[in-house]
Amino acid sequence: GGHSLIPLMKVRLAAPTLLVDLRRVPGLRGVSSEDSELRIGAMTPHAELADARAGLLATAAGQIADQQVRNRGTIGGSLAHGDPASDLPAVVLAAEARVALRGAGGEREVAAGDLFEDYLTTAVGADEVITEVRVPKLSGYGYGYEKFTRRAEDWAMVGVCALVKATDGTCEDVRVGLTHMGSTALRATAVEDALRGQPLDASRIGAAAEQAAEGTSPPGDLNASPEYKQHLARVLCRRALLAAAGV
Repeated sequence: GGHSLIPLMKVRLAAPTLLVDLRRVPGLRGVSSEDSELRIGAMTPHAELADARAGLLATAAGQIADQQVRNRGTIGGSLAHGDPASDLPAVVLAAEARVALRGAGGEREVAAGDLFEDYLTTAVGADEVITEVRVPKLSGYGYGYEKFTRRAEDWAMVGVCALVKATDGTCEDVRVGLTHMGSTALRATAVEDALRGQPLDASRIGAAAEQAAEGTSPPGDLNASPEYKQHLARVLCRRALLAAAGV
């Protein structure tokens, strides 16, 4: 809506011939808890998600822009837009969420890892809408979310989210998502591979975080060069991992 489509229309990157308001469609808003997952309606505002018991998603949603944007922007809009600078795409990637789509042919489910195809391009078909985001509860995982902005309400220059599951001080599982480090949100698989199975101490976490920028091609802009964004990714990854591991 107004947070993504209208700006694109102003710069002539989008020229829709028909707009449909989804606000009155029943069943598209709210957070419900099932046995093993959270189900989040696509029209759920960021502010509502931030107030829910939704772990990493709530933490990230609470840091989106300012209160006005959080009151109006929705999780479905954020994911369908596919902007790599948005906060939530990297989070649903790390959480390995699934996204429900509905169109003329019925409903289908897409893994978050298959949703984001390129810059502002997703697997949502021209005749489909996102109806729900299904997020595993990930019991036993700690989490951390860090991002760097010029001003609190700005898009993230770089953001990093981390999920860590520990057993007796050893990393049983780790997932790291990167914001604004390429044409889509990314998983920092090099970091995950380096830390999984290792003792969770500050030294090993720091060493793993040094690989956060491996394989990334962040865009340079007026605020930061690609090299500086890669530096930020390493710093923020370390902070997010330390928080997630409780170190």
